[in-house]
Amino acid sequence: MKKYLYLSLSPEALVASNLAPKEFGAYFATGALRRNYSQALFIEVDPNFKSDYLPVGRLDELCNPHPDGSPHRSVYLGVYRVLEHVPFSAVGNMYVVTSDGKTLELAKGKFVPDAKIHPYMYQTLAPSRTRVVSIQNPQQYAEAITSPDRLVHFDKIAFCDMKLGALEDDVHSGDISVLPYSNQYHLRDCLIQVTKKGGKNSKVLLRTTSEFPYRMIRSGFFLGGAGEFVFYPMPSISQLENEYYDWWKSASIQ
Repeated sequence: MKKYLYLSLSPEALVASNLAPKEFGAYFATGALRRNYSQALFIEVDPNFKSDYLPVGRLDELCNPHPDGSPHRSVYLGVYRVLEHVPFSAVGNMYVVTSDGKTLELAKGKFVPDAKIHPYMYQTLAPSRTRVVSIQNPQQYAEAITSPDRLVHFDKIAFCDMKLGALEDDVHSGDISVLPYSNQYHLRDCLIQVTKKGGKNSKVLLRTTSEFPYRMIRSGFFLGGAGEFVFYPMPSISQLENEYYDWWKSASIQ
């Protein structure tokens, strides 16, 4: 039976499994008896990568099928400082799973920064769960937050950008009533601070978050650190509606 290795970002963990990605996604989000109900985000990892920190060399030993022949659904190989010890050269496709187990597969893409300067909102996935607003584009933000020159920095970071609607073009007067965020006026205040001349480049909006609306992902997911940058672009709304309808319907109502 095939063995898979997954880097989970919700929560951060390295998980081995005999389940293929979409089967694993459904299990990870809903549980074996379909009594759980939570989002899941994970990336398939080359099971042959080497590590002195993570016990990947024990994959064959730990992830064999059960004696009755049933697959091992999940074997945790690490739950601490996992992201920083997985080389980006070993990461494959990302899987975005809704609370009811619908899975969207994302491939790596080329990141092209926006031509205009505007504010962004970032949902950190690992190693923390903060939400941040910034005037820096995703690549600039990843480089800044993982720079060893900073007093406080991450070795690596995983995050996505989220839609700001009219606030992207006008932080002072843009309509916030249609945004599904509970901290709207605090959001506007933070955006004003990072966009004013001489202000901070980035500011923490929420110290910690749990789940967030997938329908509000702006361009995609990002991994950054150690001078490397990986981008997983989201499909367009048209593609989501026509090619990934079941996932999009689930993501839109949760």
